[in-house]
This record gives sequence, C-alpha cells and structure tokens, in this order.
Amino acid sequence: KKDIPAVNFIIHEIHCRRNIEICPYCSDSIPKSEMKNHIESEHVQVTCKCRMKMESSLLKDHEASSCPLRPVLCQFCDIQLAFNKLQEHELFCGARTEPCGRCGRNVLLRELKEHPRACG
Repeated sequence: KKDIPAVNFIIHEIHCRRNIEICPYCSDSIPKSEMKNHIESEHVQVTCKCRMKMESSLLKDHEASSCPLRPVLCQFCDIQLAFNKLQEHELFCGARTEPCGRCGRNVLLRELKEHPRACG
C-alpha cells in the first residue's frame, strides 16, 4: 500500500476493484488471479502429528515452539525426546547421582549445578 497521486486515484481504484481481492481469511490484498493459490497455500487446514488442526502457514512455528511432540533434549543426558515426555524423563534422569569432583559425595544430577556452593 502506498500513496496514490490524486490525479491517478480514480484509474487506480478501477484497476484495484477489477484485479485485487481481499483475502477473507487474513485480509491481505491479493491479485484475483492468485487468490485460489493463496488460499490453498496459506490457509488450507492441515493436521500436525500431535493431531492439532491449523492453517498450513502456522504449522512450521507450531512444530518448532508449541507442539507437545516437538523434539527436545534432556538437560542431564542429552537424549532427544518429545516435549510432552520431558518432565517425566528429567524427574527420573535427574535423580541419578554422580560423585562430586571436589568432595567425593554422590550428588543428584539435578542438584549438581548448585552443589559447589554447599561443598565449599
């Protein structure tokens, strides 16, 4: 969208009414000849592997940031697993112990970062 000189405005308006449509889904101005392709590529409903339905244009962001099945790494063992399994896995995995390199005591993995303060 840009400013149109007043002298050209009527011609511009006729041209736009003839050639441009407003997308009913996103309100973008789309050439009429491209509307079908726009709707099929941007607004068609798809189903993510988590069974959530959304517009195809939203799928990539959903899979990367909010899908419960998106892959994530355990902070303790670096194994890759689905986000919806992470909390349960880390409760178990973080309960494993490792000896402290300074004091020799066995420390829970989930407490290993904080342990040096207590160990002195």
